[in-house]
Amino acid sequence: MGFTDYFSDSFKYLRTMSLADIVDVLIVAVLIYVCIGLIRRTNANRLARGIVFILLALVVSDIARLKMVNSLMRRIVELGLIAIVVIFQPEIRRLLERMGSGKFAYFFGAPGAPATMESVINQTVLACASMSESRTGALIVFERTSSLNDQIATGTVVNAEVSSELLRNIFFVNSPLHDGAVIMRDGRLAAAGCMLPLSNNASLSSDLGMRHRAGIGMSEHSDAVVAIVSEETGSISVAMDGMLKRHLTPDTFGKILRAELMPDTEAPVKRRGILGLVDSVKGLKVKKNDKEEGK
Repeated sequence: MGFTDYFSDSFKYLRTMSLADIVDVLIVAVLIYVCIGLIRRTNANRLARGIVFILLALVVSDIARLKMVNSLMRRIVELGLIAIVVIFQPEIRRLLERMGSGKFAYFFGAPGAPATMESVINQTVLACASMSESRTGALIVFERTSSLNDQIATGTVVNAEVSSELLRNIFFVNSPLHDGAVIMRDGRLAAAGCMLPLSNNASLSSDLGMRHRAGIGMSEHSDAVVAIVSEETGSISVAMDGMLKRHLTPDTFGKILRAELMPDTEAPVKRRGILGLVDSVKGLKVKKNDKEEGK
């Protein structure tokens, strides 16, 4: 069968599709898209590659008629479905909570409110500037695409609006939560008193304390932005991608947070989910039209 015949047969099948078939395909496509987004947000790329490898081994063993290997792969897949539910339990719970609360805009990629993040950054800068003057140690983590559920589970859930007063009270010396880290999520203070992984980088300066090593370690394990106030010197630092920017003024500190946490106001807002996919398709069409006009 040639390519033309194959294309002709495929077109015939498409003509026999009903509206229910199209809706069925779209629903499955959306589910696959949401699952891929979930994997990206949870930093589970290695796990996803392992799952793909097992599925490929199942298909190959079935084609090659390797009965024992195929039977073993089938058992692994059956047990893997249960394991996936256990591994992604926090993410699945958040997904169901969003559905139950009627926040369907999450699935259609509604952009977040820049004004909310602006307020969060302003309050954080005010708090860190005050704690820098009083030499009060602080460790503040801003979650981005990598999920920090494991770190949140080690602390106390707060889920409160961010304010300078709240941050200063949390990191007050006599506060029971002052030794841990605060984690920000979706413009809210998600948890306090959280434990972070320490950096294993042997080349770090010897004058860096546990807070700085924990902040750098967190930035090595995720794409989070970590703000640190030194208890010894009162200096403000920011850790990103395993790198540390030290001795920042409040003004410079605020500019770094805005550059990393807020979208570029001059660029079009990137939407997530289905609307993000639609925007990508529109962008490809616009580029194609521009090329045709240029010819």
